[in-house]
Amino acid sequence: MTNKKRVCSLTLAPVALAVSLGWAMPAHAQSSAEAEALRQEMAQMRAQMQAMANKINSLEGDLASANANAEAAKVAATEAKDASKDAVKVSWKGAPQFEGDNGWKFKVRGRVQVDSGSINAPSGTGQDLGWGTEVRRARLGVEGGMPGGIGYKFEVDFAENGVDITDALVNYKAGDVKLTIGQHNNFQSLEELTSSRHISFMERAAFTDAFNFERRVGVSAEYHKGAVLVQTGLFSDNIADISNTTNNSYGGDLRVVFMPKMGNTQLHLGGSLHYRDLQDAASTVRYRQRPFVHFTGTRFINTGNIPAKSETSYGLEAAAIAGPLHFASEAYWQKVSSPGFADPTFFGGYAEIGYFLTKGDHRGYKNGTFDRVKPKNGFDKGGAGAVQVNLRYDYLDLNDAGIVGGKQDGYAVSVIWTPTAYTRLMANYGRMEYTDAAITAGADTKYGVDVFGVRAQFDF
Repeated sequence: MTNKKRVCSLTLAPVALAVSLGWAMPAHAQSSAEAEALRQEMAQMRAQMQAMANKINSLEGDLASANANAEAAKVAATEAKDASKDAVKVSWKGAPQFEGDNGWKFKVRGRVQVDSGSINAPSGTGQDLGWGTEVRRARLGVEGGMPGGIGYKFEVDFAENGVDITDALVNYKAGDVKLTIGQHNNFQSLEELTSSRHISFMERAAFTDAFNFERRVGVSAEYHKGAVLVQTGLFSDNIADISNTTNNSYGGDLRVVFMPKMGNTQLHLGGSLHYRDLQDAASTVRYRQRPFVHFTGTRFINTGNIPAKSETSYGLEAAAIAGPLHFASEAYWQKVSSPGFADPTFFGGYAEIGYFLTKGDHRGYKNGTFDRVKPKNGFDKGGAGAVQVNLRYDYLDLNDAGIVGGKQDGYAVSVIWTPTAYTRLMANYGRMEYTDAAITAGADTKYGVDVFGVRAQFDF
């Protein structure tokens, strides 16, 4: 079998060679025209391949350019994002507030309150007070912050035919502690520390005005953590008094507030202690009070001038907010060290209750004071705003140690309409019952005065 295969292979080899030579000879014999055509076809193929190579190179260049542009866009976007961290943010809080992430903050602030009303006193007093109107407050100022936890506020009041500085302060906040220096409120009572923009009646409780509460120049510290607030400070006189005369007093204040929240109920319990030393040996104090509104200068109760070396006072506070209902009450004692005389102690206090008639509305509260009412359905949301009714009993006793300044039993009602968080309209009625009044009605020192007042307010 093997030999036969070997013979076949030998036989086939010459045949294959002959066939190969047979095919090759005709191919070699092809005409020069056909060879030229083949060369031209090869040349065209080489040209097409070169064109394809050039196109590939061009596409590679375009791709590299696109990648470079994409990288540049990515870098630009990153830079823009980083730059946005330092961009000014604008928010609305009655007026534009400008704020940067680096700690800068700035806002123009102010308020306007216009009052009008009538006072009806017995004819025997000789006080035909009738109708009165005034711009109660017209304030304009600035507030803001700086890097490092520093804040500032400056505000002036243009009411009462003059320009008075109200706040002029700088503060520093670090964690739970805030330090303040300049003219600002000392820490005397819940009613006094609640802004006039957010109080329940046109005027605060009688004792706050009668006992001469006002802003003073000083330095203070506040500690606020959780439900505990402690405020203390050392103060001299109001900046207006200091600019007109030499400083006449030094004093210290301490206020402690416990303000837990139980479910939806905000509670407030507080107490305060105050001491003021009068520097002038001939110093006097005088305690008196208007009839419920400010647009009259008449005071139906008045101690007159009392020789004074110092004042020591202390107060108690209680309040609660539960849904549409709120309650607030304070008691305050003012003792005068009067050289050569018995030392009188005068007393004032109030109790009030309020209720919102509009669903979902409630009184605001923040950091130990009542705060802004924010209507759930205000005009800006297509609603009617918030409507609130308040009742108050307001007591003031300026009789003690032989001094007869008079007593007041005040009964008041207010209706407040808050169309938006920054606008307010209110109507007040008060019945002031006086005993031992400083102004007599004939021979009578016991009588009543009826007071009606309205206020239009906006702030920013």
